[in-house]
Amino acid sequence: MVPSVGPEHRAAEARPRLVTRPLLLRFVTVVGSSASFHLLLSVVPAYAQSGPGRGSDKAGLVTGVLMLATVAGELVGPWLAARCGHRTMLGAGLLLLGAPALALAVSRSMGCIVAVCLVRGLGFAFTLVAGGALTASLIPPERRGEGLALIGVVAGVPSLVGLPLGAWLASHTGYGPVCSAAALIALVSIAAVPGLPGREAEQGPPLGILTGARSGTLGRPTAVFAVTAVGAGIVVTFLPLAVGPGRSGVVAAALFVQPAAATASRWFAGRRADRRGAAGLVVPGLVASVAGILAVALTDSPVAVVVGAAVFGTGFGITQSATITLMYSRVAASGYGTVSALWNAAYDAGMGIGAVAFGTVAGSMGYPWAFVLTALVMLTALVPAWWDRTAARGQRATTGRDRR
Repeated sequence: MVPSVGPEHRAAEARPRLVTRPLLLRFVTVVGSSASFHLLLSVVPAYAQSGPGRGSDKAGLVTGVLMLATVAGELVGPWLAARCGHRTMLGAGLLLLGAPALALAVSRSMGCIVAVCLVRGLGFAFTLVAGGALTASLIPPERRGEGLALIGVVAGVPSLVGLPLGAWLASHTGYGPVCSAAALIALVSIAAVPGLPGREAEQGPPLGILTGARSGTLGRPTAVFAVTAVGAGIVVTFLPLAVGPGRSGVVAAALFVQPAAATASRWFAGRRADRRGAAGLVVPGLVASVAGILAVALTDSPVAVVVGAAVFGTGFGITQSATITLMYSRVAASGYGTVSALWNAAYDAGMGIGAVAFGTVAGSMGYPWAFVLTALVMLTALVPAWWDRTAARGQRATTGRDRR
């Protein structure tokens, strides 16, 4: 007699495996690129500003160059990947991210710092576009939200450790050892690249960057995430400067809780998106992000700064997970590279533009009012977020009527 199989057991059997050997190798490259990038993200602005006669505009400049170079690399990334393959492009990106960091250990000139940020930005872009497309191809569609959340956690842990650790190491050991460590981490992770899948046939017509950006289904989440990322760039760049050198413990705590909260909330949002959809998470994530920035504006209050960083991180993590899950679910496999490029370009453009603009505004208004203005700018993203939620509901209703 064949034993009966319950519905729970059948559901468990039908659920595809998430973590495979290729995905584990992808984790190695994620950790390498994320750790190398975030270890220097708050260090290089302070390094640039530490020279004689330099102010907050130099800190904003180097972050802006890094992010805008990253955006440029992301925009050409799908075109390059189509010609050389995602695996080759990922390896090249790790090389460009790691090797130039060694130059920072020997030169403090603004020309060198800007050039290094430019090359590292391109390298980081290549790891994001190529790596994002590889990641999406390695995750079963039925577990996309959870899988993307898991890769977000893997990327979030290095940022969780790297942001405060970089600032701490720079103050205790100097800038040279931090730059060397960031270079080594990226270069060592190249060893995992040959084990990743090479070229595979993709189903569906190719999706261009401009076509994807102009479409409402991808353009609206991209716009929302770009505006939210403005706050992220400002927090990591200017929080150490806004709080002041006498409160390094507050800065370290805030730079720890922000990515920690983002990592935890991204995991929660990804699992919820698989069960109930991601569209309903975008607006709550955006509102929480704005509330966090408003709290950080109280720079004289250590509690407000740390709590604000945690609230902002929570909202930012939810927005990260919801927007990327929505975008991947709306394209065929041949569009994964374009989705990765658009989403990451929104991330880095928001961070770069926000850092450059904030540095200028803070010089005339002061840091607290500049944070308040940032929150008001971020609120404008409620318009495309609400439009997208309404459009998604209308599409589901239409699909339901067609099926009936």
